[in-house]
Amino acid sequence: MPSNDSFKTRQDLSVGRKKYAYYSLPAAEEAGLTGISRLPRSMKVLLENLLRNEDGVSVTEADLKAVAAWVENKGSVEHEIAFRPARVLMQDFTGVPAVVDLAAMRDAMSALGADAAKINPLVPVDLVIDHSVMVDHFGTAKAFGQNVEREYERNIERYNFLRWGSSAFNNFRVVPPGTGICHQVNLENLAQTVWTLDEGKKTVAYPDTVVGTDSHTTMINGLAVLGWGVGGIEAEAAMLGQPIPMLIPEVIGFKLTGRLPEGTTATDLVLTVTQMLRKKGVVGKFVEFFGPGVISLTIEDQATIANMAPEYGATCGFFPVSAATIGYLTATGRDKARVALVEAYAKAQGLWIDETSEDPVFSDVLELDMASVVPSIAGPKRPQDKVELTVAAPSFETALGEVFGRAVDAPRVKVEGEKFDLGDGDVVIAAITSCTNTSNPSVLIAAGLVARKAHKLGLKVKPWVKTSLAPGSQVVTDYLTAAGLQADLDAMGFNLVGYGCTTCIGNSGPLSDSISKAINDNGLVATSVLSGNRNFEGRVNPDVQANYLASPPLVVAYALAGSMRIDISKDPIGKDKKGKDVFLKDVWPTSAEIAAIQKKCVTPAMFAKRYADVFKGDKHWQNIKVEGGQTYAWDEASTYVANPPYFEGLSMEPAPIVDIVEARVLAIFGDSITTDHISPAGSIKKTSPAGA
Repeated sequence: MPSNDSFKTRQDLSVGRKKYAYYSLPAAEEAGLTGISRLPRSMKVLLENLLRNEDGVSVTEADLKAVAAWVENKGSVEHEIAFRPARVLMQDFTGVPAVVDLAAMRDAMSALGADAAKINPLVPVDLVIDHSVMVDHFGTAKAFGQNVEREYERNIERYNFLRWGSSAFNNFRVVPPGTGICHQVNLENLAQTVWTLDEGKKTVAYPDTVVGTDSHTTMINGLAVLGWGVGGIEAEAAMLGQPIPMLIPEVIGFKLTGRLPEGTTATDLVLTVTQMLRKKGVVGKFVEFFGPGVISLTIEDQATIANMAPEYGATCGFFPVSAATIGYLTATGRDKARVALVEAYAKAQGLWIDETSEDPVFSDVLELDMASVVPSIAGPKRPQDKVELTVAAPSFETALGEVFGRAVDAPRVKVEGEKFDLGDGDVVIAAITSCTNTSNPSVLIAAGLVARKAHKLGLKVKPWVKTSLAPGSQVVTDYLTAAGLQADLDAMGFNLVGYGCTTCIGNSGPLSDSISKAINDNGLVATSVLSGNRNFEGRVNPDVQANYLASPPLVVAYALAGSMRIDISKDPIGKDKKGKDVFLKDVWPTSAEIAAIQKKCVTPAMFAKRYADVFKGDKHWQNIKVEGGQTYAWDEASTYVANPPYFEGLSMEPAPIVDIVEARVLAIFGDSITTDHISPAGSIKKTSPAGA
């Protein structure tokens, strides 16, 4: 980690009996980088990154001075810097091409007579297999096992390859299928908040930073780890030790005050924040949260907000290190010495926040009193389209005509072979899924309590609703089981279907043939309600046009009601055993009920046990026979994993660099056109834009 260290910032930090080297921001300020103590904390992380990597070429003294000047220009002056993340996070869909490239490089080395084993990532890389499980089976105790079997059947080519990669490369780890969602595994285990690297006899401490091949890498900002999603090319460059060029960003401060009122959830808060920031316009900018309200939030609540930075358009949504950070690291079983280092380092570097902290300088500031947040959902097509629960039903009626071109009074239709009919607005998918919410015990426990109360009263989920529970980690199953809530969720049809993204990325699996036929033959606008972060048309399921984001307890409530046209804020969601109307308020838990279960049933021992062998995998993973040694044994018959031709004819003499001539723009798209419209991760309907 060579550094010119123009401002002589390298110092020692003693924590307990251990001494660390670090690049001191207060020392840099004393040496001439005036005013940097007033920088946003996210900018301080960038500045430390430059101080540590100053080499006179990719990072110069002028770059350091440009960051210091931010205090005055607040990001209005364009200046490019070179950012070197501490590590890279990948998921299986977008990570496989990067590993294929590494394997191809090894083949090229062998062809040149060199040592193939020298090709490895230069920074730590973790790949979490989480995007492949689909909800083919649901609503039974066997669903999880059946979905795992299908997952391996569908993806065995990729899994063979990744199993080889996990043993062949240094600095590269694979978290096997069935463990959890990459962002939740990152939050609960991989991230350290302060990273360390042994450098001779010294251990250097510096902020944990990460780039990932998934846009929701930003979730880790909730644990004060600066990170965001990048494209595959940038991720590969970072993996190979190359800096990521970026303009010094503007930083929008988001001041939080007050506390969430009774009856609201972190999901309601994040939908409110998303709407506000979308309206503000924060594309290409950092967002940093501050103020007394931040101190009252749990890390899980902060991660819920940070997760949806892509939806509110920011590069990241950063939260500083606080007492909550220390508490979370301890509660999730991080090493005690690391936790002590995080606190000492954050305080030494001015990265800590508490009630006495002065507010930094920001490019601009928004403010939200959390006491004003009300229960909400978002839809029917965009995550920023927040709808208060009290007007959700009439809002759907309006969308039915204005967005979907359907008559409000279109008749319901009979479903072949079933005792029920189906109409516009009926909820055909209710999914508790996605890293956004399944990282947060409070909302999952709330969902379990809604199920418990509903079950006790004798309510049942409507027969046309496909229900599923796909937690972001195995720890969720542990605490729901310990609380007895998994049994209640099972009784409502929310059985475990897998540990992965599932419905949120379009792996919702097919609807029943009869329901699918009724929808498509009659042009019905069916709906889904999911605890995810994206609801673009075509993403969730090809048969479902209207999709709503909601908290996990509201997902259960809508599964009971069965329709978006029922005003669940005041109308009955079902009838009890005696035929009496049951309302949402009858099954909604109090914050005290949720907190009591969380305190009793979410324990550090659960995290320690589940993550002790996080890279081991289940019997399916362990039974995969590793093919190849230092180089991969390519299967010539494979239609998925193939050796790319980039290095064919490569020689020891570098090829001349030539201009790219007559390059063409492939396509220009309007606002709110996403990859989901162009090529959704799930199944593609023939009549969709992607199908066409």
